[in-house]
Amino acid sequence: MKAILLRDPGGPEMLRAEDVPDPTPGPGEALVRLKAAALNHRDVWIRTGQYAGIKLPAILGSDGAGVVEAVGEGADEALVGREVVINPSLDWGDDERFFGPDFRILGLPDHGTYAQYVKVPAANVHPRPAGLSWQEAAAVPLAGLTAYRALVPRAAVKAGETVLIPGIGGGVATFALLFARKLGARVLVTSGSDEKLERAKALGADGGVNYRDEKWADKVRELGDGGVDVVVDGVGGQTYDQCIDLLNPGGRMVTFGATTGPVPQVATRRIFWKQLNLLGTTMGSPADFAAMLTLFANGGLRPVVDRVFPLSNASEAHRHMDEAAQFGKIVLEIP
Repeated sequence: MKAILLRDPGGPEMLRAEDVPDPTPGPGEALVRLKAAALNHRDVWIRTGQYAGIKLPAILGSDGAGVVEAVGEGADEALVGREVVINPSLDWGDDERFFGPDFRILGLPDHGTYAQYVKVPAANVHPRPAGLSWQEAAAVPLAGLTAYRALVPRAAVKAGETVLIPGIGGGVATFALLFARKLGARVLVTSGSDEKLERAKALGADGGVNYRDEKWADKVRELGDGGVDVVVDGVGGQTYDQCIDLLNPGGRMVTFGATTGPVPQVATRRIFWKQLNLLGTTMGSPADFAAMLTLFANGGLRPVVDRVFPLSNASEAHRHMDEAAQFGKIVLEIP
């Protein structure tokens, strides 16, 4: 099969198309003939050597959608021929609250979806949501799962609450906007790009502020009538403490990443004085994934696809992600 291999860490040019043996499904596994895959920042961190436990060569990619072509011993043979989307959260474990010791994410150490075929546990394939194209279906898994768990099981967002999403434009942040609006919440966003703020408003955001403005936090507070109830943050860095300051009493801060680096300082007095909840989240359980997919059933929601590249141009897709100009998901079309 054709696949994109990473043999050494470095720039986008280190992603090279190669011919590799087709995978064979083992016991309890399904072999999926992929139609589309999608990029995540995790792929970039692996590519640049900034991820724990890197073992090369590797086929990157956590997101994928396609057709089940074969199953291994013990797997349901009725899956063969079905159009599916893949849950990249492997071996979550038995506790809904957190993943177990065998948890891992598709795309390292297991070979991922930048390829014509991928094998995964049969339990991790789900019916492709009706009405979504292959590219849209492939855009959903990792970012959609992360956003859903942050908003629903972790933050328990309710209708009428105000949710702040810093750094709108990335995959998780964009899904968080769609899901929060679906839940009936008001949504405020920040970005360093006025164009991204306008696109977010077109998707349903109630307001947006450019964080390059020195008084951005004051403007968010004004839009939120004094503050916000929930922050869904993957940015970290210098703005984290300001987001805590924006929370109303009893508010919740859910963190799923720190793309701008570690948090330098947090004023803990405000955490206990305002009875705040600081919550962490990573990926999600099988139950979370199944519940998340229902939001896309019958055309209820559509993911935002930024650009589509052919599989052979995976390096160009990574260059586009490195530029941080995308709004929504970057997708690979697989021949």
